[in-house]
Amino acid sequence: MIKIDRIDHLVLTVKDISKSCLFYEKALGMKIVHFGQGRTALHFGNQKINLHKLGSEFQPNARNANAGTADICLIAETSIELLIQHWGDLGITPETEIVNRTGADGVIRSVYIRDPDGNLLEISNYKES
Repeated sequence: MIKIDRIDHLVLTVKDISKSCLFYEKALGMKIVHFGQGRTALHFGNQKINLHKLGSEFQPNARNANAGTADICLIAETSIELLIQHWGDLGITPETEIVNRTGADGVIRSVYIRDPDGNLLEISNYKES
């Protein structure tokens, strides 16, 4: 029987790697990692997001690689309320109020923001039972 365990990394195609790094580092506390021959990733928990510069993607890449096409849900240890306050200090305005959604392991409380390329980021906490 085939069994997939987890996501190791995903790739975002971005217009400006430096601008994306600054956003993800400041807004979400991700660590910027440089690897390989000039490659960049955003590390958090046991996962990472590799960044590809639009027009200079690492091969092979998504058939329709483009900036601003991702919709990602990230689970935060920090409360949504504290994140919203932190984002306010950075001038980041959430796209929504806090809403209930269904995550992989149950009910989550989510708020949505956009990165510099317009990717939709759902930042969530699992709701206590």
